[in-house]
Amino acid sequence: MQDKAKLTAPEIERYKRHLVLKEVGGQGQQRLKGARVLVVGAGGLGSPLVLYLAAAGVGTIGIVDDDRVSLDNLQRQIAHDTPHVGEPKVASASDMIGRLNPHVTAEAIEARLDAGNAAEIIGRYDIVADGSDNAETRYLVADACYFARKTLVFGAVGPFDGYVSTFKPHEKDAAGTPYPSYRCLFPEAPPPGTVPNCSEVGVLGAIVGVIGTLQATEVLKEILGIGQSLAGRLLMYDALAARFETLSIAWDPENPISGRNPSITDLSIHTVSKHNSTCAA
Repeated sequence: MQDKAKLTAPEIERYKRHLVLKEVGGQGQQRLKGARVLVVGAGGLGSPLVLYLAAAGVGTIGIVDDDRVSLDNLQRQIAHDTPHVGEPKVASASDMIGRLNPHVTAEAIEARLDAGNAAEIIGRYDIVADGSDNAETRYLVADACYFARKTLVFGAVGPFDGYVSTFKPHEKDAAGTPYPSYRCLFPEAPPPGTVPNCSEVGVLGAIVGVIGTLQATEVLKEILGIGQSLAGRLLMYDALAARFETLSIAWDPENPISGRNPSITDLSIHTVSKHNSTCAA
């Protein structure tokens, strides 16, 4: 990430609430301006992600999705509005970013993320935020980030609950132990069709706002190098009980990708599936 991006006078005015934070300040804001973040999915989680990253002044935001805006998206996907129904989500989200913050560059990638393009796309960015809503894409993104040595901020939602974590298994903790990978938490993907997505079970619209905003916060923390990372921890939110809980995640030396004897050494295990959409929640 670049940290020498000079701020203009309008940017100084725009970001003054950041600039007075000792944890951010001018140098931190320059780091945000120089950062390149990829958001996978421009749906329920991706919407608050791209909007808060843009508002914060993240200089380049890539958005990868192959879906189009539909009327039933608008109950929760706040990066889109009624006039954009029928348009590609990446175009709609990019338009919203441009209207929110003209100092930010939105890179619209209208494509299905798959084993053939994941490494190249992810390789262009400093950090990745996954807002997809299916297991196939989540495992692909997590594996591709591992091989590219990119930090991944993960989010997922259920009808009334959500989960957030940060995975950076290419780094080690203070004790010298590798941080866990996604496969330390979930070693293998469930069989296709066994885990329903939100189109099948529903979701309270504001839930994706909570989780997507938490993801955006963790992305900003990673760029700025502030606070305690969620690496090694899973944050769980139960909306009906109005309760947050945190579960510790340890590196599993037997996990199939970042363990001592990995059985997964590239992305060839991932195949393109017609159900492997990158649209989210």
